Amino acid sequence: MTGGGFDPVEFLERAVPVASNEDVGAMRDLLVETLDAYGADPTVDDAGNTVASKGSSDPDTHLVLNTHIDTVSPHVPYARAGGVIHGRGSCDAKGPLAALLAAFFAADPAPDARVTLAITPDEELLSTGAAALDVDGDLYIVGEPTGLDVCTAAKGRFEGTVTLGGVAAHAAEPDSGANAIDALAPVLDALREFDDDRESHPDLGDATLTPTMVDGGENSNQVPAECRLVVDRRSVPPETADGFRSELVSTLQSVVPEGIGVDFELTERPTPFLEAFATEPDHQLVTTLAQASRDAGGRGDVRPFTAATEASYFSPAPVVVFGPGVLTDDEGAVAHAEREYVRTDDVRTAAEALEDAVTRLVE
Repeated sequence: MTGGGFDPVEFLERAVPVASNEDVGAMRDLLVETLDAYGADPTVDDAGNTVASKGSSDPDTHLVLNTHIDTVSPHVPYARAGGVIHGRGSCDAKGPLAALLAAFFAADPAPDARVTLAITPDEELLSTGAAALDVDGDLYIVGEPTGLDVCTAAKGRFEGTVTLGGVAAHAAEPDSGANAIDALAPVLDALREFDDDRESHPDLGDATLTPTMVDGGENSNQVPAECRLVVDRRSVPPETADGFRSELVSTLQSVVPEGIGVDFELTERPTPFLEAFATEPDHQLVTTLAQASRDAGGRGDVRPFTAATEASYFSPAPVVVFGPGVLTDDEGAVAHAEREYVRTDDVRTAAEALEDAVTRLVE
């Protein structure tokens, strides 16, 4: 229970039964209702973000608390067994949301500080809310299931298609055409060697580039004129999506056979890709939250996060990812899985840690 009487577990018990996989409307209504009940005066912008703030309108320090209310399909009903809450969204990310709400309600910013709660509606798909969010924070805490660790970095994810163009011909006379599928061999070799001379990131390790889908050819007796290869890129700083595309095109153009055209285009989407981010581990935001987690009974380790998040949209401002619950445990997947769960003790520990950290950062 927070100083303002807010109970994060009680809120979570109300939130998890609300399906928010196909439409976040009901979950957003619950969030707005809760914020109104505690005098937070929330607004919902045109992109569906729910935003509430307290403190100075012209702050020296502006701390933003962010997570999302959407969940992946299918909806998994709420169930409780002792100190464990099961159901879709229990750890990703309604458990973190409950802890962030506790910290927001308890916050009492200094005259020169501001705290903003910014909750997005579309993190699991296209991040349309986060892309439109304009809160101009100095520091960001993003709620995700981290096992009460403080995560300072995450790889980005890009996706695109390599298109190889050749010349169609009869398969009985292959030299009269240019075989686009045959040109895959040097392309695949180039993908395997793409990062050979690149330094590993000190926190995130090596970037990866993985071919994931291939399609080509029109008829079984015809030299194929086109072949398409989808690739998955997990990036590390400072690589950007545009920088990756430019470098990959240059590399592939240097290896394809004569007579074969090559192009690479990133998959079209209405919002920017989630790029890699990294916050210095010794930044005050990191050390403050890590100590607060340990003081509250959490592990409070400082490490990278293993999934892409909307935290990348807030970088290069200092940003960390933190919350109760885990992506995986010893039995396998937790978040996005049929067995998704969060421990109520961890929700309370996260809330206590966040309240303490917010106090140290803005009061």
